[in-house]
Amino acid sequence: MQYWKKLTQQERSRRIEKALKNNVNFSKDTSLGYPASKLDGKVFYDDAPFLKDAPTLQAYVANPNNIGCHTFGTSEKAFAGTQNIEREVLNVIAVDIFKAIPDSFDGYISPGGTEANIQAFWIFRNHFIKNFDAKLDEIVLVASEDTHYSIAKAANLLMIDWLKIPVNFDDRTISKEVFQNQLLEAKKKGKKYFIVVANMGTTMFGAVDDVNLITEVLEQNNLEFKLHIDGAYGGFFYPFSNPDSVLNFENPHVSSITIDAHKMLQAPYGTGIFLCRKGLIENVITKEAEYVEGMDLTLCGSRSGANAVAVWMILFTYGGNGWFEKISILQMRTSWFCKELNVLGIEYYRNPFMNIVTIKAKYIPEYLAERFDLVPQKHDDTNQWYKVIMMEHVEIEHLTLLLDELQPKINA
Repeated sequence: MQYWKKLTQQERSRRIEKALKNNVNFSKDTSLGYPASKLDGKVFYDDAPFLKDAPTLQAYVANPNNIGCHTFGTSEKAFAGTQNIEREVLNVIAVDIFKAIPDSFDGYISPGGTEANIQAFWIFRNHFIKNFDAKLDEIVLVASEDTHYSIAKAANLLMIDWLKIPVNFDDRTISKEVFQNQLLEAKKKGKKYFIVVANMGTTMFGAVDDVNLITEVLEQNNLEFKLHIDGAYGGFFYPFSNPDSVLNFENPHVSSITIDAHKMLQAPYGTGIFLCRKGLIENVITKEAEYVEGMDLTLCGSRSGANAVAVWMILFTYGGNGWFEKISILQMRTSWFCKELNVLGIEYYRNPFMNIVTIKAKYIPEYLAERFDLVPQKHDDTNQWYKVIMMEHVEIEHLTLLLDELQPKINA
């Protein structure tokens, strides 16, 4: 690991203290031009004794605004401290996890994976328009039917079509023949530029798309494309469970990656990450943001620097080895659960490198789904699947309770 280390509590506290000192201090500094301040002191007490030992809470009270993209050009000098924290986070994720060459990427901590996905497609749409004089009806967003609903949102917002690729019911894979036929049909209808999504762990199934199959078909048919990896769910899991993963920046076809820190990393909600190769993010620079130093290249604009601090604290509490150990434990727990389902003869889907087990609905009575908070694929009478996710709080004891309830239903 080049950037990712395990730090002691004192080391982490000193680093965040230094970062906040390098930011504007709304309590003490004369800062007249910012439409911002610390959190309201009548509600959020910045002198509470417990804050001394809580660096992340200190950052929330200080209320830094990490507006802009801090891997590209200049940024607002008032928040230089938490901007540096964000850059340290991005280095760990881009270089140490997703195998980028240092300084070869741009990115930012977004309010979530939905925005990060839309950011990628916005960049690629503008890339095709600027560099190929593409028309909107010549650009198409391509993703599997299992992909996250943010893809549908993006297509609607960006006014481009979405080509939904069907998957096989039991193993959730894309057929090469079906994929190629769908692309060629789209080409016949005038589509020339393809924004393609490969999933690193779909939300419902934890399915991982075969990126080699995808790029092989695109190249064999001489299609102009940009490839985005949606690792919003699997980004902090799959690279550690599958050392042979090609869903990273070592793969020359990968242009951008989305990861959510508020899922497996257990950061506060509203914490996603967007990464892309250098030379792309400037396609969405907002020159009208003239009062913002460095202008803006993000969809959201203003965003909390405290979220960067929260992610930094988690990463540097574990270090790379500690995180690998955590993922390994969840992997073993998932494998144990699948073994018990096999004994019961219950049909399910699980990618062997992921921690989601999706069980066919015919084995799960509705009252059991409600009792154990199992999430259905669809909230109506057509539902065919329920999922179980091995998160930090899901223990063997919890899984055993579900299995004990299922056993008499299977044997009946």
